[in-house]
Amino acid sequence: MPAQALRDGGTFRWTLDYLPPNFNGNQVDGADRNTADVLGSVLPTLFHAQPDGTVRINEDYLKSAELTSTTPQVVTYTLRDEANWSDGTPISWQDFRAQWQALNGSNKAFLISSSTGYANIGSVTRGISDKQAVVTFATPFSDWQSVFSPLYPTSTNTNPTVFNTAWTQGIPVTAGPFKVAQLDRTANTITMVRDEKWWGRKPRLDRIIFRGIPTLAQFDAVANNETDFVDIGPDLNSFARAQSTAGVTVRKALAPNYRHITFNGKPGTILADQQLRIAIQKGINRQAITQALIGRIVPGVTPLGDHIFMQGQHGYQDNSQATAYDPAAASRMLDQLGWTRQGQGVRSKGGKQLEIRDVIPTQTPVSDQEARQVQQFLAQIGVKVDITPVPLSDFFDKHLIPGNFDITHFSWIGTDFPVSSSGSIYGTRGDTQQNFGGIGDDTINNLYAEANREFDPARKIALANQIDQEIWKTGHSLLLYQRPNVVAVRNGVANFGAFGFADTIYTDIGFTR
Repeated sequence: MPAQALRDGGTFRWTLDYLPPNFNGNQVDGADRNTADVLGSVLPTLFHAQPDGTVRINEDYLKSAELTSTTPQVVTYTLRDEANWSDGTPISWQDFRAQWQALNGSNKAFLISSSTGYANIGSVTRGISDKQAVVTFATPFSDWQSVFSPLYPTSTNTNPTVFNTAWTQGIPVTAGPFKVAQLDRTANTITMVRDEKWWGRKPRLDRIIFRGIPTLAQFDAVANNETDFVDIGPDLNSFARAQSTAGVTVRKALAPNYRHITFNGKPGTILADQQLRIAIQKGINRQAITQALIGRIVPGVTPLGDHIFMQGQHGYQDNSQATAYDPAAASRMLDQLGWTRQGQGVRSKGGKQLEIRDVIPTQTPVSDQEARQVQQFLAQIGVKVDITPVPLSDFFDKHLIPGNFDITHFSWIGTDFPVSSSGSIYGTRGDTQQNFGGIGDDTINNLYAEANREFDPARKIALANQIDQEIWKTGHSLLLYQRPNVVAVRNGVANFGAFGFADTIYTDIGFTR
């Protein structure tokens, strides 16, 4: 709906799973969807994804962003003259340089979530004015629109201590249609209000209140008019309730987000054996789990078969044959690996049982349901699964990031740049802080390097599918299903809900008259 047709003003109550522990989305503790949702209202997003997966510049910040040369690759960004940070400092080429220097992986004191794209850059220099940044790539990077968005101020990116910790206490500097009014960690809220210094398109809303609500309580919150939406995703119970809840509308779209099982293959772990990982993955019925979790929400659904491209994206190809469900083959592999079984009991080897810990966050029904299904399937081939619930607040910091798990379940949020953005998840070279299980090899690394240099779309897709075939062979992770983008919103909410492949346009969110 055209933004100008909406009511001027209003407070939008935005549901988060939790309030981020670190609002720096480039720092390893802040790299998740909750952080991105908050930052989208207050930081420069230089490009917006469209419903078809393409991107275009955000004219609130940029006059232009052009690939001016390919040998070497040079991109020239020209900022709007009036674009300033909230502390009065002009947004300039120096912010690009500082972000590159912080995120390129050269200084390990910066605990970054990914160096993808930034590690390819050779220099960032001043153009014809302070408002123009000239970025020269030492190694070609075809997904160049994925870097510098969002853009952070130089003050955040020059000191590792500031980078790692300053944004745990709030958002010190902004440059968006909204600014921070209050952070209340006791109430699990951060409140944004219109920024009177904003130079771009005027937002329809007066205020956005982001509130962390435990997953189990989210639907009750929207039903009781305590929040304006809930992301239902694969929650069948909430989906059923939404159909009959007064004042609520369900919106659906195909989106690039997916559920999976990450395997921990780091040295010294039980799943460090690649063949053991493959055998276990062959014992898990992905179709049955997919059908049980979302079959009633998405009739005819099939498991996801590609780690890089999603169903609905050009380039998608099912490459999952290496781990196709085959419990008989899984049992034979386990026998060959020396994990023997007496009757219907748990397999053992050298006096040790074949037992793995499935670490899941509490109050997350979808993870619990998936884990119980995995437990049942693996019991059939003699593998014991101990489901270990941990507090959601500890899940990332104390378990996922340090590798304190054998297998675990969560969602990856896809991007409009599926090849380059997935490299930090599946690669093992350089910065790989999102490869939580430490699984990969140089074949994958080299293919990623080649794909990221490739500007021809067809060739890039072919390389991406080679990468995916290799990922399946390593037993890195077991894809389950593309997470349905199903959102229940309060009646009267406009320009918000199931965005699919498109970005949220914060200035357009509002309420009907």
